[in-house]
Amino acid sequence: MTRLALVTGGTTGIGAATCNALKEAGYTVAANYASNDEAAKKFEQDTGIKTYKWDVTDPEQCVKGVEKVCGDFGGTIEILVNNAGITRDAMMHKMTVENWNAVLSTDLSACFYMSRAVVSAMREKGFGRIVNISSVNGQMGQIGQTNYSAAKAGLIGFTKALARESASKGITVNAVAPGYTDTAMVRAVPEPVLKSLIAQIPIGRLGRPEEIAHAVLFLVSDKSGFITGETLSINGGHHME
Repeated sequence: MTRLALVTGGTTGIGAATCNALKEAGYTVAANYASNDEAAKKFEQDTGIKTYKWDVTDPEQCVKGVEKVCGDFGGTIEILVNNAGITRDAMMHKMTVENWNAVLSTDLSACFYMSRAVVSAMREKGFGRIVNISSVNGQMGQIGQTNYSAAKAGLIGFTKALARESASKGITVNAVAPGYTDTAMVRAVPEPVLKSLIAQIPIGRLGRPEEIAHAVLFLVSDKSGFITGETLSINGGHHME
């Protein structure tokens, strides 16, 4: 029986690319999404990957969502990719409490809720792979993103701590920190700003979602059992120093 993988925010962008890569590699894949029914329906039709709608910022919905996925596929989730994320950019002196909380809830707390919902079964099984999608901006910070940078940096600390807790149980926990990647979220940035961001990338272009997905695929494989607590930066040479 193939391993069961769940990807949050799995119907668009990096999440969709990750789902496709996992499926092509032979994994059984379920994709969570929050609100865009139209995108989810098209994704399911195009890929044949089953989609599940729940709010990852709600711990009860996370537990019920995991139970539904496990029930539908008749197994336990052995691979979790915490990819769901949003931005609500503003300079801090103009940032609302609502936009701080929204980003911290979706980009950091949801990772705890989802990981907690699957880790006990992974411990019992003696196998698990958790990959958390961080960001270059969680490593170096970005103007107008105190909320996003804090959340994505928090994911890295979360990854290191959970990796230590889980190592003896055959569970690895790693993070991937993409640089600027060609997704709808990045394309929403004003054109002059986007051009200036690309100019800072030594490779001279945006990353492709498939390139991030390939790294996730490497980290979740059975052969990557000696890598844990790490953050793999995939940013075209856009270094933090």
